[in-house]
Amino acid sequence: MKIERIELQQLHMPLRFRFETSFGYTTIKELILVSVYGEGEVGHAESVAMSAPYYSEETTETAWHMMEKFMIPKLFTSEIETPEDVDRLFAPIRRNNMAKAALEGAIWDLYSKQKGISLAKALGGEKSVIDVGISIGIEPTVDQVLAKVERHLGEGYKKIKVKIKPGFDVEVIRAIRERFGEGVPLMADANSAYTMEHLNVMKELDQYGLMMIEQPLAHDDIIDHAKLQRELSTPICLDESIHNVDDARKAIELGSCGIINIKVGRVGGLTESKRIHDLCQAHDIPVWCGGMIESGVGRAHNIAITSLPNFTIPGDTAASSRYWEEDIVENGVELMAPGQLAVPDSPGIGYVLNQKAIGNYVIRTANFRP
Repeated sequence: MKIERIELQQLHMPLRFRFETSFGYTTIKELILVSVYGEGEVGHAESVAMSAPYYSEETTETAWHMMEKFMIPKLFTSEIETPEDVDRLFAPIRRNNMAKAALEGAIWDLYSKQKGISLAKALGGEKSVIDVGISIGIEPTVDQVLAKVERHLGEGYKKIKVKIKPGFDVEVIRAIRERFGEGVPLMADANSAYTMEHLNVMKELDQYGLMMIEQPLAHDDIIDHAKLQRELSTPICLDESIHNVDDARKAIELGSCGIINIKVGRVGGLTESKRIHDLCQAHDIPVWCGGMIESGVGRAHNIAITSLPNFTIPGDTAASSRYWEEDIVENGVELMAPGQLAVPDSPGIGYVLNQKAIGNYVIRTANFRP
């Protein structure tokens, strides 16, 4: 693959609503749009690093720095035949997975377009339609959460994920079950807000028939999660603790979880996402694709990876119109049927960039050439 030019654009995209988790809230999504040009085609991806280092150690600024100073120069001075070569090329660089994933993802899109196939097909995807769920942030009151659950169930979403934190947990889950019944596919996401001292809270949640409790304990833990999993019948899902296939292997061997959330940015790219998917499939551990409030570009990548067969749990890739007044892909990423998204079959990610919207949101641009 001949790479002729790489463009980085930093965007500030205002959300339609305030989205809160246990570690803070977001009203404006910062992202880096990556475009890789070569042989008449251009591949796109985005860095999901946030403006502050609360979900992970990476930020928008560190991702830009790592791409500019270390990763882009490597791409220009190395032979690349397939996107998997990018994963090997970046392997000596410690962590910085979101920066790696952004460049690798753009090259996956470029590669797919050059081959004339969809990104999903290039990855080995099998589905033409995927089921999706919705993620509901922490709200000022339980009643506001209930109102959102009601609306999104009416829209047909296949899974309801509710963010929790100490003091806003059992009450909200109980209220959802009392209002909507046991049949609603419901999960709780703690974003590492608890410790083993909260075992009584976890056991209370355990009685509500949840699909899973996501990342209840520390962001880098797999030991205490194994202890907690032995105390619960509800599967624990690991998110922040899994950065690569080796983390996943150790967590499975220790019994730290029953489910794994694969976020492309968190694990360093589509190649590593495939490895984790394959490992989990071999061990009968279901996986699903988590969201990072992506633009339509990132959502397109999530759709492509979710087309792999072991993504059996609906992911977080909700419709663009839930988050944005105007997305940076034309027509946005919208439901084809209640709770379902089509997997594009056109070359690459299957979406065209909305240059007008990008112009409205961009605050910084840089171009790099060999």
